[in-house]
Amino acid sequence: MQGIRSFRNRFLAVAAGGLLLAASPLPAHAASREIIEMQAQIQQLLDNVQRLQSTVDKGFAVMQSLAQQTADNANQVTAAVGALQKGIAAQNDSVNGKLDANSGQIQSLNDSVDELKTRIAKLDKSIQDLQSQLQNAQAPPSAETPAAEAMPTAEAPAAATGETPGEVPTGAPGSDAPSPNPTPAGTAAGQKPPLEDTFQSAVRDYDAARYGVATGEFQDVIQSYPLDELAGSAQYYLGEIAYRQHKYEDAVKSYSAVLEGFPGNSKAPAAQLHKGISLMKLGKKEAGIRQLRLLIQRHPQTPEAEQARAQLSAMGVKHTAH
Repeated sequence: MQGIRSFRNRFLAVAAGGLLLAASPLPAHAASREIIEMQAQIQQLLDNVQRLQSTVDKGFAVMQSLAQQTADNANQVTAAVGALQKGIAAQNDSVNGKLDANSGQIQSLNDSVDELKTRIAKLDKSIQDLQSQLQNAQAPPSAETPAAEAMPTAEAPAAATGETPGEVPTGAPGSDAPSPNPTPAGTAAGQKPPLEDTFQSAVRDYDAARYGVATGEFQDVIQSYPLDELAGSAQYYLGEIAYRQHKYEDAVKSYSAVLEGFPGNSKAPAAQLHKGISLMKLGKKEAGIRQLRLLIQRHPQTPEAEQARAQLSAMGVKHTAH
């Protein structure tokens, strides 16, 4: 474009010079046909240059307009691509959040199924125990002998009893030897320990840090009343004892027993919180984080859920999978 303008300026200068020469007075004999033709050609060239200049200016204006349109289109495309990238990123975040949420729901569902299976197994065992007790109660005692057969009659000869005359029969009154079927002194050995008293005593021993005694008492509650809610609380305290003694694997087992067998127990949130912490102390970080997130999902308004949120925040982990 600059070269065309330079050429035009030089051409106009030459043409102007030619016009000045043609317009200068010449002798009459110098005015000839060649000069007139030259002037006509110069005028024609000037007209052509003007038309060329006009065409160039129009073309330049068109080019400027096209360049501006191209720049505008490029800006629009850039903005559209940026918006599309943001939309794709938002969709990816949404999809990832939904996948994480679904994973948490699936994990929760699996945990619920496991808990249900455990409770069904306990109910089956309880039914089997009841059936066994009913069968034992209905069956006649085989070791019992009628009184008429236990003691020989006066008319029966002594040889029939296999005893020497004058001897006191074994098990007869006045004999120092034990009876073949002695009567139990009491039924205390076959009785269950009182539930409330045993549990409260175990809690007192636990609070007093008498962990050995408390462990035995809590185990008595679990063995004697396996389906009672206090058995779930006893399992929790066994986990707490193991937790305080840094036996984290045993603690995890006890907490899991609470969560699987007694999910509605009042100690369930604390059991899940301490299970997560115990898993992380065992080096199982992901499993521990999953337990804390499940706690927040299942019991969001509890103090244990607030502790789980604080624990996850301190680790730089999101509270939930969303």
